[in-house]
Amino acid sequence: MTRNPESINTENVRPLILVSNDDGYRARGVHHLTRLLSEFADVVAVCPEGPQSGKSMAITVNEPLRITRLHDYDASEPGVEWHCVNGTPTDCIKVAMHAILKGRRPDMVCTGINHGSNAAINVLYSGTMGAAFEGCAFGIPSVGFSLDSHAADADFGPMLPYVRRVVCAVLDHGLPQGVCLNVNAPAVADIKGMGVTVECRGHWDDEYRQYLDPSGHPFYWMSGDFINDEPDNPDTDHAFMARGIVSVVPCALLRTSSPLPAATEAALRAGKM
Repeated sequence: MTRNPESINTENVRPLILVSNDDGYRARGVHHLTRLLSEFADVVAVCPEGPQSGKSMAITVNEPLRITRLHDYDASEPGVEWHCVNGTPTDCIKVAMHAILKGRRPDMVCTGINHGSNAAINVLYSGTMGAAFEGCAFGIPSVGFSLDSHAADADFGPMLPYVRRVVCAVLDHGLPQGVCLNVNAPAVADIKGMGVTVECRGHWDDEYRQYLDPSGHPFYWMSGDFINDEPDNPDTDHAFMARGIVSVVPCALLRTSSPLPAATEAALRAGKM
């Protein structure tokens, strides 16, 4: 089936899209996403009860998971079926597939829209991308969406046409098995376009700062700054976003790397220390 990504789908076949996030079901970003998708798809949203940022693909193993059907959201979003789960974003995808969809298989998994960038190494920590990777593990074309702003009044509007374009392209043409997309948009009013790029090499510096509680005991609070290890490379997700361009990075579910150096591999095969 063919869709015009710039218009509402007028065909009789409506795809089924499973939505989740890591900011919780009350977050503004996920409601922008569900309202957009409901224009041309049947949407089931299964989100955490509260914020679950930084959970990556964590799963809950020592506590029971409970599903709450959120009927009160039907009035403002009648085309969306809402649920929340007392677990992680990955839990939400697993529970949706095993207990909520009841045999219905989504045509696509969309996660986000995250409040904050998930570019570069953040893809490894992100609960938004963890849910997208879980969708990918089920063999479903999956995309995570993020906006590079944590502001309470962040404007998601400029990126929505690009969200629509990505979703329609994936629905129409699919993704390779074992590959999902990490889509990050700059928080600017005038987005310059969209391109497929690569993850920026970088790291976090001074991630934990020490403080003292009233009793004088130290505690640590996550902080720090992202250090771009290739600031002169124009072809990374960070460089695209700095130029006002939406970044699309294909991400592999299986993390097998390129071959080891020959000497290292020979030593491992020989059992040497």
